[in-house]
Amino acid sequence: MQPIGVYLHIPFCAAKCPYCDFYSLPVGDAATGMGAEESMDAYLAAAQRRLQAAGEAAGGLRADTVYFGGGTPSVFGAARLTALLEAVRCAGALEAGAEITAEVNPCSATPALLAALRAAGFNRLSIGVQSFCDPALRYLGRRHTAAQAEACIRAARAAGFDNLSVDLMLALPEAAGNDWRRSLEQIARLAPEHVSAYLLKLEPGTPFAGRQPAEEETAAQEYLDVCDALASIGLQQYEISNFARPGFASRHNLKYWHCEPYLGVGPGAHSFLDGRRFYFPRDLAAFIAGAPPVQDGEGGDATEYAMLALRLTEGLRESALRARYGLDFAAFFAGREAPLVRAGLLRRGEGTLAMTREGFLVSNAVLARLLPLDAR
Repeated sequence: MQPIGVYLHIPFCAAKCPYCDFYSLPVGDAATGMGAEESMDAYLAAAQRRLQAAGEAAGGLRADTVYFGGGTPSVFGAARLTALLEAVRCAGALEAGAEITAEVNPCSATPALLAALRAAGFNRLSIGVQSFCDPALRYLGRRHTAAQAEACIRAARAAGFDNLSVDLMLALPEAAGNDWRRSLEQIARLAPEHVSAYLLKLEPGTPFAGRQPAEEETAAQEYLDVCDALASIGLQQYEISNFARPGFASRHNLKYWHCEPYLGVGPGAHSFLDGRRFYFPRDLAAFIAGAPPVQDGEGGDATEYAMLALRLTEGLRESALRARYGLDFAAFFAGREAPLVRAGLLRRGEGTLAMTREGFLVSNAVLARLLPLDAR
């Protein structure tokens, strides 16, 4: 049986960031009718039951990546995170050398918490820095300062973590006072193994929805400049928004982009197992009460596989498309890729098709023109 990835969605945070549309609730939110500690304990127990049931249904889960996302997992506390990791182990076999990641924020990732996570077997951290400029952090509603972000990275090193990822937010409007060059100088000095650099999206339903975005041309140029700057310090782009030193690409996230199986546990978490997709509703109280996941149909067809593979700089391999679906590029794309190659949005290699950096900037439009008509 192919090892799977396990994603644990920790839906708690100290305060909701105004740009965030992930499912999360401030600790102590009245959604469950419980206090903060009681609510987190109830979530832990519910997640442990789900993992046990999943392990029993599968005859034991074989996992080689585990990812704790959120929300802010570090506000959940080291003891609960450790207990949840132990529940993954008890649900089956956690492979030797498994990649075990926790997202943390500088405000809640104390040296004691980081040391406890490392002792429990966590070996990778994703640190929500977003910027090393204090005006930009204030604009984004973050609770930490640039100095605290640097201190968190140094504390993670002191705790024994040798695989760190740092999140950066790009394309902030001029009024935010962001200086991505200063952030890149700090990245070069602190030398994380991985960087996730995201363009700010003004998502509907968030407090940022009505704000003025950065100028489109300015945002595009910033993205291209950041790609070049990260490459110059040894962080090579491997996905639209992700950059890593050799050997440090996120093994868990690559499962998503390679259309490999994974189990998601927690409100809002999605799964792809045995060719089926399902998810838990974005409702903490319902998850605690034992509400079943929602079946989302079959997944992993050729169109989905191609769409996900094209997020990667390595792109889509014709040999993989043929081996998995019996299709070659001519049959699948029917020539639709040719004008996109001429426009510099796609590049053809020997048996591969991949987006260029310029293509990544308009990836949705590229995919809409590239994929079969019946998939649009």
